[in-house]
Amino acid sequence: MIFSTLEHILTHISFSVISIVITIHLITLLVDEIVGLYDSSSKGMIATFFCITGLLVTRWIYLGHFPLSDLYESLIFLSWSFSIIHIVPYLKKHKNHLSALTAPSAIFTQGFATSGLLTEMHQSEILVPALQSQWLMMHVSMMVLGYAALLCGSLLSVALLSFSFDEIQYMNKGNNVLQNTSFLSGRNYYRAQFIQQLDHWSYRVISLGFLFLTIGILSGAVWANEAWGSYWNWDPKETWAFITWTIFAIYLHTRTNKNLQVANSAIVASMGFLIIWICYFGVNLLGIGLHSYGSFTFSSNL
Repeated sequence: MIFSTLEHILTHISFSVISIVITIHLITLLVDEIVGLYDSSSKGMIATFFCITGLLVTRWIYLGHFPLSDLYESLIFLSWSFSIIHIVPYLKKHKNHLSALTAPSAIFTQGFATSGLLTEMHQSEILVPALQSQWLMMHVSMMVLGYAALLCGSLLSVALLSFSFDEIQYMNKGNNVLQNTSFLSGRNYYRAQFIQQLDHWSYRVISLGFLFLTIGILSGAVWANEAWGSYWNWDPKETWAFITWTIFAIYLHTRTNKNLQVANSAIVASMGFLIIWICYFGVNLLGIGLHSYGSFTFSSNL
């Protein structure tokens, strides 16, 4: 009872704090000179991170297993992952554009997780036999961290594409935009710089997410062999995870190939944004396959 109450309190505190963070961040977008507000929003995300961490630890203690056994718990962990992605560059004093994505993403995932749609999942049931393994923490945590990083990187690519293709085409004509300032007006120069920064951070975040996703898929294959006797079963979840991995492998290829334009890799990453949601959330709507324990209709068919 105590743990349940504590979890309830931490959930509402974290949701409230992150709501305030988004409000502050919107103000900083309108009034760029207020540096103190930017610091306040970042500190708010740090507070959110500790609240969600406390929530996960509390749930871990009273359930007796790592809290990644169903959709509700994975959404909370996804929200925690977004907060991690936000605070790491902040602690390293790196200026980036992730904060405009991580805070709304965190509140969206946590808001959905705590909505009435997933009320039945708040009280986790006994783990199905396949989930009673040490691979639960390794596999699912890597997959969710990978989803979070890939979603943020994909959104940065979407933002990149939202700017005019004229600047993107111009950026592809030279290896360094900074060497071509004589051809750019002041506004277009800073806009081209901004596009270059978006491309840089998108590549870095997607590369990190791709690494997590690869580790998650490999660990999942080993776990599947222990639980089901086969490394790969072409389950809907496995199939879409492979599609997701392939899409971002193509992105990394196009991004590192200097003969291809920046817009090409951004388009691939933007497609990946939709693919991730199909893999993570869309497949769960079907409630079929070996991974059906993560669906809305909790079913232990293992």
